[in-house]
Amino acid sequence: MLENALTRLDGALAQLEAAARRRVEAERGRANLETELALMQDDRARLAAELDGATARLGDVETAAADVDQRLQRAMNVIGAVIERAQADADPQESDDAGPEDHELAYPEPAEAGTGQREH
Repeated sequence: MLENALTRLDGALAQLEAAARRRVEAERGRANLETELALMQDDRARLAAELDGATARLGDVETAAADVDQRLQRAMNVIGAVIERAQADADPQESDDAGPEDHELAYPEPAEAGTGQREH
């Protein structure tokens, strides 16, 4: 009877040791997962900051492009007006006989605010 009790106690201790090993391995795995999660959160925060910076730079570039577009339109209009005046001064009789549409150069109007920017 004592031998039987010792055998059962031995089996119970083996099961307890196996359960303790599994628990230690699970805790170690959990610690690894927590470390990986922390690293992923750090990466996510870094990437979000980089994305915010890139978005801000893109907005600056779009604003600059719209400004350049407006300046180019104004310059084209001024150049067109200068050419028109030069043509009128060079041939005054012909400009009196001709209608305004004959000497009018087709230049686009200055761009309105917001032209040239991408829609998001």
